Amino acid sequence: MPARHDINSERELWDTFAESTKDKVFASDPVFCWTQYAGHGPGPELLGDPATALEIGCGTGRALAYLAQQGVKATGVDLSPVMVANTTERWGPLGARFVCAEVLDHLSRTTESYDAVYSIFGAVWFTDPAKLLPLIAARLNPGGVLTFSHPPAIPGAYGPQGMYKGGFAGKAMYTYRYSHTPRKWGNLLLRAGFKDVEAQVLEAPKEDHIGTLIVRAAVS
Repeated sequence: MPARHDINSERELWDTFAESTKDKVFASDPVFCWTQYAGHGPGPELLGDPATALEIGCGTGRALAYLAQQGVKATGVDLSPVMVANTTERWGPLGARFVCAEVLDHLSRTTESYDAVYSIFGAVWFTDPAKLLPLIAARLNPGGVLTFSHPPAIPGAYGPQGMYKGGFAGKAMYTYRYSHTPRKWGNLLLRAGFKDVEAQVLEAPKEDHIGTLIVRAAVS
């Protein structure tokens, strides 16, 4: 059975997440890290040297603010109006721009194009890749790159998987995440028109801890 996304329900979930991370937005500095471990793994060099960048599912906006400080024309899209209000207040003065929209709708409607599109534990993990990846490819400039990261799939558990917010008690707020092997991600990207796909799991800095899937691909 396909995942049945309810945008209004998912917006409520991400608004709740935005409220829980408000302190992280206002009490932290810009930082760019692909993994869940501070100071671990590669940095923004995976984007190349973009003049323009779009982060989809931009969350707290700290990575986008980092790029804006480097002179990149940086735009973020997030489903939560609460998060967008918080990040615009905090990082807007640095030049970062935030848009409140559902990512498929935004990519379908916008006429803007980008040198890099990226997602750090963001919309690529929570959106049907068969719908999302071709839309990203269409919005990338020639030679542009898509780079994303999220936790690797649990062995044997692939495709769309339901995920409750805040454990198993309280109001039933949930979304879907899309988990695939590096090889499957490569096939999905090639099918969507990308080339030069690199997909691997970066091991955690501590043995037996959860690693990070990092994927990079380009368009012609």
